[in-house]
Amino acid sequence: MSTLTHLECSHCGDKFDADFLQTYCKKCNTPLLARYDLTAVREKLSKEVIANRPSGMWRWRELLPVRDTANIITLGEGDSPFLRATRLGDKYGLSKLYIKDESGQPTGSFKARGLSMAVSKGIELGVKEFVIPTAGNAGGALSAYVAKAGLKAHVFMPKDAPRVNLEEVEITGADLHKVDGIISDAGKLAGEAARENGWFDVSTLKEPYRLEGKKTMGFEVAEDFNWELPDVIAYPTGGGTGLIGMWKAFEELESIGWIDSKRPRMVAVQSEGCAPIVRAFNNKADIASFWKNANTIAAGLRVPSAFGDRMILKALYESNGKAIAVSDERILKAQKNIASLEGIFVAPEGAATFAAILNLLDEGWIESEEKVLLYNTGTGLKYV
Repeated sequence: MSTLTHLECSHCGDKFDADFLQTYCKKCNTPLLARYDLTAVREKLSKEVIANRPSGMWRWRELLPVRDTANIITLGEGDSPFLRATRLGDKYGLSKLYIKDESGQPTGSFKARGLSMAVSKGIELGVKEFVIPTAGNAGGALSAYVAKAGLKAHVFMPKDAPRVNLEEVEITGADLHKVDGIISDAGKLAGEAARENGWFDVSTLKEPYRLEGKKTMGFEVAEDFNWELPDVIAYPTGGGTGLIGMWKAFEELESIGWIDSKRPRMVAVQSEGCAPIVRAFNNKADIASFWKNANTIAAGLRVPSAFGDRMILKALYESNGKAIAVSDERILKAQKNIASLEGIFVAPEGAATFAAILNLLDEGWIESEEKVLLYNTGTGLKYV
């Protein structure tokens, strides 16, 4: 069962009761983090026990926030394929290139992990209706898990989101609000609706549980690499929950003695048309300012302001990592290369990571013998 002890502000460290519905630290306007009894986990849990459980992200339940397994709403999320990209690596001079492929997750993206967790914990804390602003995939994931639970979801999505994203929300029975604008505009409307109606707002990092689902990606990466983390992880960064979640996972795994202190150099990848984290990183800033006129073919990267910007940048600085922006043209070229050489139709967001890695290889920031992991967060079929 879960060893959850409390929630903690990621900035000031104030503690919050984990058995009441919480959102974020209003004093600091920053996310809350779930904390666990890691001493108990270290004493009672082993790698062998984890490996022998049925597959899926819920096999990590001691390090997840849901206390009663009866509250778990699952569609089979977690344990995505870990693939050696031999042909792609050989062509471009990367002898140890790997892809973690989330395209086969329920609803076609990594968002399934976070929304499975948020819905499950929400149910445990008495939530009946959920609301979310989304660039696309998160809305579809929330709709699916809420449908499975027999509850109600309200989704605010840009009207120019990929057609499949709009349709999957409607077909699963959620209340779809098509928004003029982008995700930041959807966020304002969703927040207002949450306050007016008492719905639980599961906006990125404005509640503490989606992060815990995304965190399981970090657990799996450590296990995939036999508990010795790779040299570099390139991650497509919009709201940044996946990158933050993996960084949190590595800290927890070190605390229970399963990995050492070595960390990957984390690379936050954005589009040139929307790169607030890259701009902040290049300016050595602790927070990122709003990106005006955001525009890119990668819907998941069209996030002009990340609520977790401070945490993203902290992970990049602590890991001696990098933030890099790539053009839409380079994204499309990378998408075709990955598909033709490795047989994976990655989403544009996932393709952006390979475009970024090639830039960093040319700069000499990455060496050809290093272990490099590309994170593909969804299927390219969502964009057809």
